Amino acid sequence: MFVPSMLLKQLYTHGSLCRTSQGVRFMLKNRLKDATIQTLNWISLDGKQIDEDKIYLEISPDETVSFSEFNQKGEVKFDLKKVLTIHLHVDTAVSPEKRKVGISFKASPFGKLKFEVEDNVSEATSNKMQIPRDNHDDYEPGIIGERQRYFEQFTKGKVNHVGKYSIDPQQLKGNVEHFIGVAQVPMGIAGPLIIDGEHAKGEFVVPLATTEGTLVASYNRGMKLLNMSGGVKSTVVDDAMQRAPVFVFSDARGARDFSKWVQQNIATIREHAEGTSSVAKLTYIDHFLSNKFTFLRFNFKTGDAAGQNMVGRATFAACGWILDNYKGIENFYLESNFATDKKASQINIMRTRGKRVTAEATIKREHLLSVMRVDPKQIDYHGRVAGVGSFLSGVNNTGLHSPNGITAMFIATGQDVANVSESSAGMLYSELTEEGDLYLSLTIPSLIVATYGGGTGIGTQRECLELMDCYGRDRAYKFAEIVGAVALAGEISLASAISSSDWVSSHEQYGRNR
Repeated sequence: MFVPSMLLKQLYTHGSLCRTSQGVRFMLKNRLKDATIQTLNWISLDGKQIDEDKIYLEISPDETVSFSEFNQKGEVKFDLKKVLTIHLHVDTAVSPEKRKVGISFKASPFGKLKFEVEDNVSEATSNKMQIPRDNHDDYEPGIIGERQRYFEQFTKGKVNHVGKYSIDPQQLKGNVEHFIGVAQVPMGIAGPLIIDGEHAKGEFVVPLATTEGTLVASYNRGMKLLNMSGGVKSTVVDDAMQRAPVFVFSDARGARDFSKWVQQNIATIREHAEGTSSVAKLTYIDHFLSNKFTFLRFNFKTGDAAGQNMVGRATFAACGWILDNYKGIENFYLESNFATDKKASQINIMRTRGKRVTAEATIKREHLLSVMRVDPKQIDYHGRVAGVGSFLSGVNNTGLHSPNGITAMFIATGQDVANVSESSAGMLYSELTEEGDLYLSLTIPSLIVATYGGGTGIGTQRECLELMDCYGRDRAYKFAEIVGAVALAGEISLASAISSSDWVSSHEQYGRNR
């Protein structure tokens, strides 16, 4: 299996080259995929191979073996995210100057691998002033307890509620570092909500985790109203996740010619990108030219994962091949800030990031009058007035508060809550029908959700997804349709409250107004 040199060098943990009492040590961390190391061939420092009898490998907290003992094992597991510490019994001084560290080994499923990186030798720091951690198992009870005591001693406080949890910390690898406990957010339920989706069909009760009074009640009221008129039609209309590298050239012509070459070689680029994952599928690459820069937006489908890390690794592999095969690139950055990760942006409103979802419903006039005490004409007129306010403010959402319900569902179901920044965008549209009813439609152009991977498999988060039959593979579109429908329920509820002047009184009754 081919591994681009740029990706291979990521095995080395930069900053780990430290002086010890017996020499120096550095760390490797598997950032590729589960593997086994079959043979260690050699290790070099500044191009000179280290004598085998001076090489020792710490393969677990309790086991350190010599070079020969390591190779005698035949195969050593090197699972994803596992750390291997290599000790070199050589006399090396601490210095700010870069040293070249090289390593060659054979591993399955990659074959023979070798790479060289540069790092400076630093002094091993004392752990007394640092947060306690264990490089080999940072989620076992002992080290968690040490961190809790460290936190208490540092703050002169007491870890009480934070340290009480029902989840297995061993399941949190890749989700949180320096784990000490959990944050508990109150959770309510709203519904049922009738949804007519292509993937979500039927009635759904949804969990909402929040500390904002009136939120759950407001969404519940909106669902009641929508159900009376037949529920919500919800549709995923597009799906894409991006990573956007930038390539720097000596002039604009170089940037232009490169963009053409990329399109001509899209098949090979796709092969290298998709080789890093069984899920990621590269659909197309956008290119944007400015000055002497070529900005590329790699667009992927990522299955049931949100996919930012997945597409980052896939794009990195593809760019590794590009750098090895195209001359004239003066500089390169994997992310140019053009994917706008964790930031709202116009390009994602136009081009989609995550799932593009539209939820729509036609609400009977009599139902609006009986439940919300508001006429459709009031809401439609209010929407047009508010549209002017949206234009003047430059806001990324012409609706009212779709991020409220999205955030509450994200917290409840283990989504990356920072993705609310992108998922906050929304286009709310209304019109009066000939019968005097209200048609309402909400498009969320960059809803980033997952039903597998990330934080979705942890304790309460997985449980909430399972209660909606949204955990696991082939569930992401279903969950996205539910989120879109819930957001629409919140829009009609708040729009009615504001149009009928019930907004403040509701907060007085259910919230914490004083």
